[in-house]
Amino acid sequence: MYGLSERLRLVASLVPDGAAVCDVGTDHGYLAAALYKSGRVKSVIATDIKEKPLAHAKESIKRLDADGVRLILCDGLEGIVEGEADTVIIAGMGGEVIAGIIDRASWLKKSNITLILQPMTSAWELRKYLYQNGFSIVTEPTLFEKGKVYSVMLVGFDGVKKAADTFSCCVGKISAETDSDLLYLKKQFKRCNQCAIRMENIPDKQSEYIEYRDTALKLKTILEAKNAI
Repeated sequence: MYGLSERLRLVASLVPDGAAVCDVGTDHGYLAAALYKSGRVKSVIATDIKEKPLAHAKESIKRLDADGVRLILCDGLEGIVEGEADTVIIAGMGGEVIAGIIDRASWLKKSNITLILQPMTSAWELRKYLYQNGFSIVTEPTLFEKGKVYSVMLVGFDGVKKAADTFSCCVGKISAETDSDLLYLKKQFKRCNQCAIRMENIPDKQSEYIEYRDTALKLKTILEAKNAI
C-alpha cells in the first residue's frame, strides 16, 4: 500500500474484507487513506486527539484522492458511536494508553468487533488488560523494522476472563516460527531472566521471582529448540 511502513502494512493486512474501519490516532492519515484506496473495506473513519495531526491527515487524504475517509477530532473513540465501525485499529501508542482507550468504549465488548492493536511499548500491560477483561488474542504476528521488533495483535471479545500470568502477558500469541518471532521471544527471555536475578534474594518478592524464573525457563526451552539461543 502506498506510503506505508512495513509495520503499518502488517496492520493493514489483518483488516477483514468488507470492514467498517476506525483508525484511532491516525496521525498522518496514511493507513486510513491506504485502506480506503484498497477498495476492500466498506468505510473508513480516522480520529485524532489533536487538531494539527488531523489537519495533516486531511492534507494526506486529499493528496491521495481518498476523500471518502471521515475525519473526527476526539480522544480515542469518544467521538464514535456503536455501529459506525466493526474494526478498530489502535497502532503506534503505548500499551497502557491503548488499554485505556478500549476501556472507555464499552461497545467494543461485542463478539462482532475486531480490534487490531500495535503497541509501541508496554505490550505486557496491554495483554494483561485484554486477558482480564474478556478479550482474546487470535493471532499476533511480529516484524522487525528500523532496529526494533514489534507485534500486532488481532483481538476479539468472547467475555471469558483468562489467566494473566507472567508467561501469557509476556508472550501472548507469538509463535516461534519467524526470525522476528524469535527475536521478540529472545528479548522477553532476557527481560524475564534479568528480573528474576534482581528479585531472587528479596524475601517479599519471592512469588514474582518464581513467575519470572519459570517464564525465563520456558522461553529458554523454546529458543533452544529453535537453536536461537
